[in-house]
Amino acid sequence: SKHGVRSYHGFNVRWSAGVKTFVPRRTHPFQGKHAMDFLTALLCAAVVAVLAKTVAWLLQRRIGNAGIVDAIWSWTLGGLATVFAVFGSAPGPLRLTVALMGGLWGLRLGTHLWVRNWRKSEDFRYAKFREQWGEKVDRKMFWFFQFQNLFTLTLAASAYGATVFRPDIPPAWAFVLAIALLLLSVGGEALSDAQMERFRAQRRDPNEVCRLGLWRYSRHPNYFFECLHWLAYLPLALSPAYPWGWLVLAAPGLMAFLLIRFSGMPLLEQEMTRRKPGYAEYVRTTSALIPWPPKAG
Repeated sequence: SKHGVRSYHGFNVRWSAGVKTFVPRRTHPFQGKHAMDFLTALLCAAVVAVLAKTVAWLLQRRIGNAGIVDAIWSWTLGGLATVFAVFGSAPGPLRLTVALMGGLWGLRLGTHLWVRNWRKSEDFRYAKFREQWGEKVDRKMFWFFQFQNLFTLTLAASAYGATVFRPDIPPAWAFVLAIALLLLSVGGEALSDAQMERFRAQRRDPNEVCRLGLWRYSRHPNYFFECLHWLAYLPLALSPAYPWGWLVLAAPGLMAFLLIRFSGMPLLEQEMTRRKPGYAEYVRTTSALIPWPPKAG
């Protein structure tokens, strides 16, 4: 016939009046084999997360400091990027990039939290749980650690999973933008953490409020860069041929909710306001999250 369409080695071959045109066949991510691979990756990620939190629980029982779970959470979540990359169907360079991005973030943050918490006094939030739960602390702490895995898996599936099942390779500018956002976020969070550690080492009054470096412009610059990290996967996931790419937005949205409304800023600022006389003024004059020039006193 003079007109027709046939499939040939991943292409739709269209011809009209004897002229053939090769068009890449549209794939349907999260259907058939892709759906099974995604579910397999999610199941493996769940097993890794449960085992990691169980190790964290056993370790905190031994040393009496539940704060070490934060380091293990970071290492685990960063490692899940590799789990999803292994099972993903995207081109190899994209999957490798996602694995390295997640791994770098998790390694840096986890190592910092481990050094900060190992053989140190327990974070006040976990100490309050320990006091409130009394004799049931071991059982409740175990299930609290495992409950955190719901957020861990949601972050991993939306950021890593939604990216590594993209059917095509992103343009070069998307890789450049993603890597730039990653380096900015990891570097900014590392700088914030280093400035806070330097402040703690140099302060003479334990009730003094940190206004060193980035902390002059944001009450939580580390949280800001943490949220920025989860936006780094957006350029790699979005594609006109891949509607599932928008799911990657769930990761920065969830992280912002956890830090701003759930377990980060509310508990921390309530404690700081109670403990430090100058913290209320710091709240009044300083941006909560996004670095911004402070208000005039």
